[in-house]
Amino acid sequence: MGLVKASDIRTKSDDELKEQLIVLRKEQFNLRFQKSTGQLAKPARSGQVKKEIAQVLTIQNQRKQKKKA
Repeated sequence: MGLVKASDIRTKSDDELKEQLIVLRKEQFNLRFQKSTGQLAKPARSGQVKKEIAQVLTIQNQRKQKKKA
């Protein structure tokens, strides 16, 4: 599974972004837990999740800035 495109994330509503962020953070926690116990099957997924979280946060911040302006 590759990275999600920013254009796909931008089409989602604010509530959907919040839900996606919760899901991604739970996945990130689970991946960190698997890594510490030596059960991590796909180490690259950790980096992908981290980047997807950053994308969602960036888009949320952009929307906040637009609302302020």
